[in-house]
This record gives sequence, structure tokens and C-alpha cells, in this order.
Amino acid sequence: MELESFGERLASLRLKKKVSAREMSLSIGQSDNYINKIENNKAFPSMTVFFYICEYLGISQRDFFDDESNDPVQQIELHKKLKKLDERTLSYFTGILDEILNK
Repeated sequence: MELESFGERLASLRLKKKVSAREMSLSIGQSDNYINKIENNKAFPSMTVFFYICEYLGISQRDFFDDESNDPVQQIELHKKLKKLDERTLSYFTGILDEILNK
């Protein structure tokens, strides 16, 4: 992933969480403009800080780089709920999703 793409992805995920760049920066123990610098392609986080960023966003590092996933947090929540369904209900739900995706 290129530096520009990294910053764009971070901004997108942060906005989905509905937090400001300043709030996120301070929450991960950085200066108030740290996330802003990353999103504006003026900095790149260390691996350690990248792990903090992902933890703050509630996603895995893999989820961060999965640019086919527009909202990994929502997908994680959906997956948790699907795991609670019995086999019959899960099969029914899968059928509904198949119908939606084939339209």
C-alpha cells in the first residue's frame, strides 16, 4: 500500500468511527496532530503505533489493508451475530444474502 492510500484508508476508517483526528491522536498516546499528519501523507506510523491504530479502530491489521472491505468494523459485528444463529436460521439468512447479491 502506498503512503497516500494508507492515509486515505485511515481517514475513511476514522470517519466511520465518527471521531476527530485530534481525538484519535490523543487516544493512542500521540501528539494532537499525529493522525492528521498521516492522513495528509506527511508521516507514516511505526509498526507499534500502527497496532495501536488498529486496536483503537477495533479491527485487525489485515482488515486495515483489505481495501475491498468498506466497513470492517460493521463486518466484524455482523460476523459475531451470525455465529449466534442456529444452522436453520443461518441457512435462511445465507439464502437472503444470495438473493440480494445476485440482483
